[in-house]
Amino acid sequence: PEEAKKIARHSPLVALVHHPLALETGLSPADAGKLCESERTALAAARAIIVTSPSTGRLLGEDYGVPPRSITVALPGTDRAAPAKGSTNGTVQLLSVGAVVPRKGFDILITALAPLAELKWRLTIAGDLTRDFVTAAKLQAEIAQHKLTGHIDLLGAVPHEQLASLYSSADVFVLASHFEGYGMAYAEAMAHGLPIIGTTGGAIVDTVPPNAGVLVEPGNMKALTCALRMLIANEKERRLFASGALAASTGLPTWQGTAKIVAAVLEGLA
Repeated sequence: PEEAKKIARHSPLVALVHHPLALETGLSPADAGKLCESERTALAAARAIIVTSPSTGRLLGEDYGVPPRSITVALPGTDRAAPAKGSTNGTVQLLSVGAVVPRKGFDILITALAPLAELKWRLTIAGDLTRDFVTAAKLQAEIAQHKLTGHIDLLGAVPHEQLASLYSSADVFVLASHFEGYGMAYAEAMAHGLPIIGTTGGAIVDTVPPNAGVLVEPGNMKALTCALRMLIANEKERRLFASGALAASTGLPTWQGTAKIVAAVLEGLA
């Protein structure tokens, strides 16, 4: 907030809020409270605030005292993509994309998959393993504890070309996030025509429509296991949701559209 106030004295300050810092999973109540107050004070110095979803905009208005007139929603763009080809060996390929941090719920996902070891599936997790070394180590231990080492590939961060290949060869996208300020990986998966298994945390319900997949309450392992079982075992359901995801992706914004919205905010202040 000190830097925000300093900048605001000589220039109009614009804040970009993907999601409030205090809502990061794993924080102590004291740390969450400090971050909430710090961000509230910093945002008060901003002349304009850009958010990545209507959900985040509502949060800032209700919990951070930001006037609605100061908020502009600029949904992240999504690159157009060819529909996924899926697996060819009879094993259902599950793909999860995201940095391995507590908020992404990978521990929940592993526990939810444990009762399904008898089914034919393989999970690939593509995401930075260096952001939170403790969480990454715990995830590897949980995979071993549930005897799922042979079912799961933990790749770490991958280059863009490899990620595109992973989307193309997947059958189902799954991410058990506790909260998302938009859910860019969900949107990318829909652009590839993948059926979605996710949660209702934050803005995900705005990003993923009901015909594109199954969303469960964050942390509800039983419901997540049921959703996984249904889509792993039922090709017809996968195809149905894949069709819905592909249809929904045609309405996703482009990066050019996102840039125009942000440019208009900056031009208005200039």
